[in-house]
Amino acid sequence: MTEHSATHSVGETAPPIRVICLVGPTGAGKTAAALHLARTFRGGVVNADSRQVYRDFPIITAQPSPEERAVCPHLLYGFLACTEKISAGVWTDRAAASIDALHGDRLLPLLVGGTGLYLKTLLDGIADIPRVDPAIGARLERECDALGAPALHARLADIDPDYAARIHPNDRQRAVRALEVHEGTGHTLSWWHARPVPPPRYVALRIGMDMSLDELTPRLDRRIDMMLEAGALDEARAARTMCDDPAVPGWSGIGCAELYRYLTGELPRAEARQLWLRNTRAYAKRQLTWFRADKRIHWIRPDALDAMAALAGAFLHGEAAE
Repeated sequence: MTEHSATHSVGETAPPIRVICLVGPTGAGKTAAALHLARTFRGGVVNADSRQVYRDFPIITAQPSPEERAVCPHLLYGFLACTEKISAGVWTDRAAASIDALHGDRLLPLLVGGTGLYLKTLLDGIADIPRVDPAIGARLERECDALGAPALHARLADIDPDYAARIHPNDRQRAVRALEVHEGTGHTLSWWHARPVPPPRYVALRIGMDMSLDELTPRLDRRIDMMLEAGALDEARAARTMCDDPAVPGWSGIGCAELYRYLTGELPRAEARQLWLRNTRAYAKRQLTWFRADKRIHWIRPDALDAMAALAGAFLHGEAAE
């Protein structure tokens, strides 16, 4: 199976499945909106957040609580070990299977999260790149550790100058990925990206949580305090007993990384908390930039739940969303 072939491997002639996406920056109220729509239209939630896949950090990554999960099915939360990484293609395969399962149970699939690349890959499609032997990526990661990201970027510039020009010389993740695709498939990422994309399997209504960064910042500040009160430090301590390596994917998330530095004595608690807030705010800003660029998104205030339900009802009764 290719990285995302599940999105078009079955039922290619079947009518597209209608899904609703709730997007926007972290902390803006997506979970509450999803639960309202799930109650109203008998839905199930599929996680579209790249950090909420990690099982060791339910508090720090703001995964839905047991009480929230009891409202309706919640899929793709907390299923991945701290040491494992996940790509947009792998998530897309899992999300497609989750959507099929909900649809088969006559439940409305609600995609909820702030990882824009995941949703773009699922809904708009990407090049059908075959899976690459993981050993290639692991070797390139070791080379990057030894030589530095700019050295791998320079190598990429010789192989795929178009793609290299689009990424920063310090963008380790993308440089490694581009090199492993070239080595594993014999073609550059630019070549793959120029291939025809399979038709989408879904018709999507995209609803964005309409909140400015200035409004969001105090909410993020309070949320960090709530996470700490709920046991975020104990969660991080427990995770360290299972994996005490800050380089693994699970520890790289915002909140996880800062608490790790506090627990190891690198940062005082107050400084770690302030860095956590600053990094969260910066991430929210990037999310807003990404989603504001998508003109298909309907922006609605997070507390305007009736307006969201009205829009969703019209969509489900056959009105086009895109």
